[in-house]
Amino acid sequence: MNQNTVDNETILRGVLDGWKAAVDKHQPDQVAARFTHDAIFQGLHPYSVGRPGIAAYYDSQPPGLTAEYQVLETRRLSDDLVLGYLNVDFSFTDRPTVNVYLSILLKQTGTGWAIAFYQVSNLGRHTTGEDPGGQ
Repeated sequence: MNQNTVDNETILRGVLDGWKAAVDKHQPDQVAARFTHDAIFQGLHPYSVGRPGIAAYYDSQPPGLTAEYQVLETRRLSDDLVLGYLNVDFSFTDRPTVNVYLSILLKQTGTGWAIAFYQVSNLGRHTTGEDPGGQ
């Protein structure tokens, strides 16, 4: 792993650890604070733009929802943009874990790094480690 990859992953984890902590505590406004004011957000529901839509999305999630993520790939697109591709497990207290892939773009702002783009892809996997295609 080269130094640039390590730096990119450190930047991603710096933002995503705060995102995860806010998701795990069901703090939708704190989740939204990890995003830029004009962030494009696509969860598993219709997309929104901006923090109010992001806060509403996470507020609609059930208490007890938790997130565990694994960074799969990173790219530095420019000095102030880091692209990440992740695998995320969203766990619930009353239903199976949902496994998704997350594409994320972080932008460096005047106050630090923030999520400018977030798009979830659900490829039909529902628990960590299981691959229905056997690959």
